[in-house]
Amino acid sequence: MFTNDLKKGDMVMQRNGWKARIEDNLKGNTRLATDTVYGYFMGSIYSHDILYKMNEDGTTTEIEYTPAQDKLRQQVADIFG
Repeated sequence: MFTNDLKKGDMVMQRNGWKARIEDNLKGNTRLATDTVYGYFMGSIYSHDILYKMNEDGTTTEIEYTPAQDKLRQQVADIFG
């Protein structure tokens, strides 16, 4: 599954270990999400930081990244280490 296939309301696990609920139906390098660890922080997250979708039946679906998302991930890593 690609991040562009995620829909509003889908629960995801981020690379930093935080769960989040997708809050938009947009596509691209960033998605709007509500953080479910530290309350109701809402903001943009990088698509390449989403590891998997958490399905309602308790299973998970791995996320694949587009070449553009992989490129941005490398650029961010080069800047921030």
